[in-house]
Amino acid sequence: MSPSIHHIAIVVRDLDAALEFYRDVLGLEMTERREVPEEGVEIAFLPAGEGEIELLRPLDEGSGVARFLEKRGEGLHHICLAVADVEAAMERLRAAGAQLLSEKPRVNIHGTHYVFVHPKSAHGVLLELYEG
Repeated sequence: MSPSIHHIAIVVRDLDAALEFYRDVLGLEMTERREVPEEGVEIAFLPAGEGEIELLRPLDEGSGVARFLEKRGEGLHHICLAVADVEAAMERLRAAGAQLLSEKPRVNIHGTHYVFVHPKSAHGVLLELYEG
């Protein structure tokens, strides 16, 4: 299975205001909204075709997403690709000299394994790889 787009993450200052646009104006349905304290964000998922839009709002000023927002403003944060085996993908990336943001895959509340690839290794784009 070749990688496919799982979601595109957008950093926002005000999640409710962003939902007014993506949900109420564009007509995307919000399927989930929750806080993720270990990542320092509140997220909302809105399916779009075979992928999703993930809206991210920082929960505290010390989080990576908050630093991103302060430095770059609202906008595209990362692209997430679904891969069949995240550990095999990590091995391929390491062999190619790519920089990963963690040594081992992280696991979200749904049990999904994931890892981030540093933007310097992906031509300026923060990539996230989800197993699934």
